[in-house]
Amino acid sequence: MYYISKRFEISASHALSLKQGTACCRPHGHNWIITVFCKAATLNEDGMVADFTAVKRLIHDQLDHQVLNEILPCNPTAENIARWIADQIPTCYKVEVKETESNTAVYEKD
Repeated sequence: MYYISKRFEISASHALSLKQGTACCRPHGHNWIITVFCKAATLNEDGMVADFTAVKRLIHDQLDHQVLNEILPCNPTAENIARWIADQIPTCYKVEVKETESNTAVYEKD
């Protein structure tokens, strides 16, 4: 099995829809650190699991400097963002979304 990871940063805002009202329900932004993990049993025709640039472009170009509530089809929690990203990349098996230095969500496919 071959494994790669790609780490990049996006700047984006969101407002969460939560049962308990917190400050996170108001519009606010983060400099998100995203790490995408991909794997493949065999390499593609270019000798790669996935092209690092293509992985970044696919996610970064859609989410950077955006209001995530307007882009994503779900409540834009870090957990939901991780799942959405994993669903965008065929070889992706895990995504880590770091909202702040102390708040990280990880989604891993079964």
